[in-house]
Amino acid sequence: MRHVHFPAQRVASAARGSSVSARRLGDKARWYLPAAVSADFLGAAVPVGLVFSAAQQVRPLHCALAAAVAWTGVQALRRRYAGRALGESRGVLPVVHDWLILIGVLAVVRVVTDEATPRLSALGALLPALLITVACHKLTYRHLSAARREAQAVSRVLVVGEPDAAEDVIAHLAARTDHPYVVVGVVPVGAGALTSGVPVAARLDAGMPPAPGGDSAAVLGAVRSHNADLVLVAPGARITGERLRRVAWALHDAGLELAVFPGLVEVSVKRLETLSAGGLAVLRVAPPVSRGVQTLLKSVLDRVGAAVGLLLLSPFFLGIILAIRFGSRGPAFYRQRRIGRDGAPFVMWKFRTMVVDADARKAELAGHNENDGLMFKMRRDPRVTRVGRLLRRTSMDELPQLINVLTGDMSLVGPRPPLPEEVAKYDEVELRRLTVRPGMTGLWQISGRSDLSWDETIQLDLQYVDNWSFTSDVDVMGRTLRAVVDGRGAY
Repeated sequence: MRHVHFPAQRVASAARGSSVSARRLGDKARWYLPAAVSADFLGAAVPVGLVFSAAQQVRPLHCALAAAVAWTGVQALRRRYAGRALGESRGVLPVVHDWLILIGVLAVVRVVTDEATPRLSALGALLPALLITVACHKLTYRHLSAARREAQAVSRVLVVGEPDAAEDVIAHLAARTDHPYVVVGVVPVGAGALTSGVPVAARLDAGMPPAPGGDSAAVLGAVRSHNADLVLVAPGARITGERLRRVAWALHDAGLELAVFPGLVEVSVKRLETLSAGGLAVLRVAPPVSRGVQTLLKSVLDRVGAAVGLLLLSPFFLGIILAIRFGSRGPAFYRQRRIGRDGAPFVMWKFRTMVVDADARKAELAGHNENDGLMFKMRRDPRVTRVGRLLRRTSMDELPQLINVLTGDMSLVGPRPPLPEEVAKYDEVELRRLTVRPGMTGLWQISGRSDLSWDETIQLDLQYVDNWSFTSDVDVMGRTLRAVVDGRGAY
């Protein structure tokens, strides 16, 4: 992969090391827990009380209280109020799952108590609880994300490992801000230069076996001097097995946390399973979903969704066609050769947003490319028409791709469909994004679109290819609406 540019804030945070405030930055804002509990309790109690009162139920207050206790109880049992979960991104689907559990619990209570409020009214009264919980989660997530961009509410991490392995871990954590870890120190094992700028807190001897107690004392001293919350080990030939176990003993005896980086990147935790074999801790990695019920559901959703979308949007398409034709000479649709699943070429449909000779003028604008990889992107491309700029800003130019979804060349959700000239320059890693059908939307659409670097785009596509599921597709489609309304990165 190409060079990754690290966010300056994360690099600065790591470089400050022990100069960062001595307070525990892993602590999240204290209002998260009471806000979450209050939102869940009142979000269930108030609507149920109002609806049941209007329905002249005998004990509306008791029903409201029962619904509120049940909803907060479900959330508590699902560990949604745990410190590790508060404010973290978990999407809408887990909340819907919790809500369905609530419906099941209250359905049982309804039968036991012989409660007689109409079913639809009761269900409607519980719907605000779902919406308010989602809204509260979004609020805390945005606040937490902003805090982490400013190096607050993060966990201070001490990385231990051979120089090259430690540098890889530091680089990967520094390149992203969607996690709570900021590296404040590194303990390299053996000789070797470090170029990340992270302070070297100690250095372990490369000799095997190490001196008795030497590793433990060095790591514990580094943790205390840099006020670290967590020790993250990148195993290698010089730190594994018995040596790692002794370091773990020392850290745990001191009440400190230890984590081990297995070397896997962009693998969903849903695909990981811990096993024990003869006393060995084994990490099983399940293969990506490639067949079965989920792929069938995805295919059905694609075809049905595309057919319904084309039917409902046909009058809207007519208005766009007229605007394009009156705005500039040329056809309303633009067809372009793209590469699909397994490298198969197909013709992709879009509304035309550029002048008719745009492809011929691309070479003369090559020096103005604002993307750092194989894609060509210009924020103010002179080839884009006035109507086209509006269509791109709102992503309406992509709507004709519903035709491609209906014919099976594309999916509603998937990686961005690449151009043949881009694919010709792909390496082995980049070619893996062609193992699934390209999509109208995807992780790239909800994560910044054209503002993403080439490396970020590829990483998101590979993350999707390796970890996709039917429920994740539904979640991406839901989040796409917000990305389209926001409009950032669309040009």
